[in-house]
Amino acid sequence: MDSIWNGLMAWIAGWSTQAGGQVADGVGAAASHLDMPSLLALAAALGWVSGFRLYAVVFLVGALGAVGWMPLPEGLQVLQHPLVLAASGALLFVEFFADKIPGLDSLWDIVNSVIRVPAGAALAAGVFGADNTTMALVAALMGGTLAASSQAAKTTTRAAINTSPEPLSNIGMSLVEDGLVVAAIWLATHHPLLFGVLLLIVLVLMWIVTWMLFTFLRAAFRRLRNWFVGSARVAG
Repeated sequence: MDSIWNGLMAWIAGWSTQAGGQVADGVGAAASHLDMPSLLALAAALGWVSGFRLYAVVFLVGALGAVGWMPLPEGLQVLQHPLVLAASGALLFVEFFADKIPGLDSLWDIVNSVIRVPAGAALAAGVFGADNTTMALVAALMGGTLAASSQAAKTTTRAAINTSPEPLSNIGMSLVEDGLVVAAIWLATHHPLLFGVLLLIVLVLMWIVTWMLFTFLRAAFRRLRNWFVGSARVAG
């Protein structure tokens, strides 16, 4: 009986080792097919959507890597660690609801603005890892700039939306941002050139909208300040 049990355990151990080697070889082969346009597109996507949903990016990419659906470059494999997944998942849960409450969403953006830009730069640099210092630096600059652009657009858009008392516009915009994370990562990994073209168009539109909303908010705050000043003079 012991010999049968020992033989069975030896067979299971041998099979698991062989299967694990095949999975590792498959992931390594898939990762080697990521050419330069694909890597640049992935770095740009991670940087850009980090300005909208940093924790969603970290959790989604880590989860896809953990289940083997997306081979991660060596610099991003830390995202699939169970502790990182647990932390990013918990923060994603909090952000999902906080981002849909008027007023609280803007406060959440202000608090997280200090981490989104450097995190976007770090994620973009992680696509190339430490072995390619030059491209990692280029990716970091690109990712940080894209994260700052999307963070600015998100903050000004939410501030303008919060001038309206109804909550549906906040929820709708938040859901759009949720969808952007999934769409950007999928498009960057499956159609990198198309993603690059669309990203350039979206960036131009974002800068235009951000400037228009900034002008609107500045005028709104000026009118509000004049109203308070006028009320104070009347009361005096």
